[in-house]
Amino acid sequence: MSFFHTPVLVSDVLASLNPGRGGIYVDGTVGGAGHAAALLTEVPPDGFLIGIDKDEEALMEARGRLQAFGGRAILVKGDFACLADILDDLRISAIDGLLLDLGVSSRQLDVPERGFSFSQDGPLDMRMDQRGGRSAYDLVNRYPAEDLADLIWKYGEERMAKRIARAIVAKRRLEPLATTSELAAVIVEAMPPRMREGRTHPATRTFQALRIVVNDELESLRRAIAAGMDRLNPGGRLVVISFHSLEDRIVKEAFAWEAKSCICPVDLPVCVCGKQPRLKVLTRKPIRPTEAEMESNPRSRSAKLRAAERI
Repeated sequence: MSFFHTPVLVSDVLASLNPGRGGIYVDGTVGGAGHAAALLTEVPPDGFLIGIDKDEEALMEARGRLQAFGGRAILVKGDFACLADILDDLRISAIDGLLLDLGVSSRQLDVPERGFSFSQDGPLDMRMDQRGGRSAYDLVNRYPAEDLADLIWKYGEERMAKRIARAIVAKRRLEPLATTSELAAVIVEAMPPRMREGRTHPATRTFQALRIVVNDELESLRRAIAAGMDRLNPGGRLVVISFHSLEDRIVKEAFAWEAKSCICPVDLPVCVCGKQPRLKVLTRKPIRPTEAEMESNPRSRSAKLRAAERI
């Protein structure tokens, strides 16, 4: 699985999805098919899996990886936010499990031409789907300073957002910022000297923010969770692996809302809202990788798995 990435928390994913029950499973971020192959190995022969990804390179890798499973693996190029439409196109009304492994694959990080990483020089792209849409170049070179600072703060939780935005705007007045290394250098220079050293590269949060906005990741996640809730059979499982606090917060709050019953004001003597819980949360706290997994796969260190079951 070196082409894309080593899948994280595989045994926990399988335990959470409980694929031995059989049925139809969806991997909304199939990537290099590490989780998908493990799932299909556990699903009974009459069950199958739908793998979705926006990245054509990922789908090519997945096709090879899942070839041995024949027609039990159906691969679709698309956005997991469009889960309902994808299932409708396949004439599937309900599913028994949904996995969303969020974030960027090692393949995307390690190929400079994709523009995701500040550690290798490449064009400022960051699009998961390279067929069209705005790129990181567009945001960096066209957004006003105030808007740029807002997105770096909101989606990167970067305290130095205003300083970074001002530095970017000052640099692009001379010439457009075209590569990842150029942008990373501007960010480092904008940081106070005390913040330029440390385990985390100074550009990490800004690059995260740009990638999230380019790919509309947080809204896609909300839509995918809502669609998954609507399509899960009773007893079906929803499993999400997140890699930063913004994603994890969305998952945690969505699960809590769907597990909630009455939402009436506490001073009402009887319930009038009629809200019924649709989920049972299976993970009171998120599941984290073991020390051994983090040592063997450093990119797993920030992973958090949350799971819930449709009532």
